[in-house]
Amino acid sequence: MIPTITAFERSPDGGKGLARDTRVRWALEEVGQPYEVRFLSSARMKAPEHLAIHPFGQIPTYEEGSLCLFETGSIVFHLAERHAGLLPAEPDARARAISWMFAALNTIEPPVLDLTTARIFEADKPWAQQRLPLVKDRIRAVLDRLSAYLGAADWLDGAFSAGDLLMVSVLLRLRMSGILDEYPNLAAYVARGEARPAYARAFAAQFAVNAPA
Repeated sequence: MIPTITAFERSPDGGKGLARDTRVRWALEEVGQPYEVRFLSSARMKAPEHLAIHPFGQIPTYEEGSLCLFETGSIVFHLAERHAGLLPAEPDARARAISWMFAALNTIEPPVLDLTTARIFEADKPWAQQRLPLVKDRIRAVLDRLSAYLGAADWLDGAFSAGDLLMVSVLLRLRMSGILDEYPNLAAYVARGEARPAYARAFAAQFAVNAPA
């Protein structure tokens, strides 16, 4: 059965691969699973039929027969559990890869998203310029640790895993800020993720829909 995911009809990022459906596309491409996409406008994301699948009216969602999932981490984990290639077979290595999935979404992504909030949604606030350095410092605090852990390794724990897929996806959000360039090993790590053929296919699919005419 071919699963169906949802994505923005027109992504706010203009096809730069930052929308979360790109992460799910990437996972599907890594495991070689064909998929279909149902595109949603902002209005349709809040319609009852979509809220029945995603209670918070967001994307992506994943439908496979009677199974409906929401939240990117949950979908990627489901794919990694169902297919070979995204989680190691050895139990301890598998558990560590899952830990890195949680770390990407729970430890690294919140301060990264806070930067987006500060720069875009709070830019007109009188205290915005005072807050921005504090937000960047919180990002650097977690990147210092991540950079030290990764060192000169290609991936977080041996072979590429779903942990790397989510971590690279999160770090990509920092590229335009310049903060990622402060950590050459993390910038190289992200570049390795982007160089994977599965990522290239996922990015191209998202870009094809959202690129300016």
